[in-house]
Amino acid sequence: MDTTNAMNATDPARPALSAQDTEERRIRELVARSQEAQTDPEVLPALHTSDLVLINLAGRRVFGREAFESAMTAALASPLKDVRTTLEVDDIRFVRPDVAIVSLTKTVHDERPDTQGQGPSDFPARGAMTYVMTRDEGADWHIALAQTTPIA
Repeated sequence: MDTTNAMNATDPARPALSAQDTEERRIRELVARSQEAQTDPEVLPALHTSDLVLINLAGRRVFGREAFESAMTAALASPLKDVRTTLEVDDIRFVRPDVAIVSLTKTVHDERPDTQGQGPSDFPARGAMTYVMTRDEGADWHIALAQTTPIA
C-alpha cells in the first residue's frame, strides 16, 4: 500500500496526490528512461511518437522515429558514442491533460578519447532542452518534440 496516499487520506491537512501530480511523476519517469536509453537505438526511439521532430544540440533536425533511429545508430557507430548527456527537469507545464511542455537542462559529458585534455570540446557543456510530450487516452507519455539550445 502506498503509505503517502494512506497518510494523506487520513490527514485532511495533506491532500491526496492530484491527477496532475501523478502525470508529472510519469513524465519524470519517461525523462529518466530516455536518459538511461541514450545508447540503445531500439529503446530510445520507442519513447518518442512516430512523427517526432528532434533538433539536436548541433542544430540538426530529424523528422520521424525511423530517421531518429537511423541517426542514432550512425552516431553510436562513431566517436559520438562517447558523448553522454544527463537531464534535469526544470519545469513541467500542461497545455492540456494530454500535452505537456517539459523544460530541462541538458549537461554534456564529452568522454571521447581525442578530446580528453586537448582543450575544449566542440560541444557546449550545457543546453536548454524542451520536450513536448503527448499521450493517448490511457496510454503512456511519448516525446513528440525534442529541441536543445546550447547555453553559452
